[in-house]
Amino acid sequence: MADPSTTDSRTTGTPLAPGVGPAALGRYGEQVAADHLVAAGMVLLDRNWRCREGELDLVARDVDGTVVFVEVKTRSGTGFGEPSEAVGRVKAARVRALALRWLAQGRPAGAGELRFDVVSIVRRRGSGPVITHLRGAF
Repeated sequence: MADPSTTDSRTTGTPLAPGVGPAALGRYGEQVAADHLVAAGMVLLDRNWRCREGELDLVARDVDGTVVFVEVKTRSGTGFGEPSEAVGRVKAARVRALALRWLAQGRPAGAGELRFDVVSIVRRRGSGPVITHLRGAF
């Protein structure tokens, strides 16, 4: 996965109400991730971009101009492992292919390098979400 020096983990925000379904949990996680990226100085370029091959959760530009494709994984616990562990070889390949499709629409002016990150959100009852941002995850 990622080098520990490129990973940060923190607890922040307000917990989601208990008993919320997977779709709402996913939307919640994407909002938490978007807020985290913006707080880190990134600019969001796109959210939930779709084509018939799939969806990109978030696309952002880092402070150095790098275009960052972000896969967001949200879970209510770690009983089945960390959320980021759900991003395997097949999912990474799909995100890369979708990134090429997104870029084919027109690379943003001033865009530098490309990077693929994973933002993992664990939302536990009674506490704020734990955010782990894996930069250059794949």
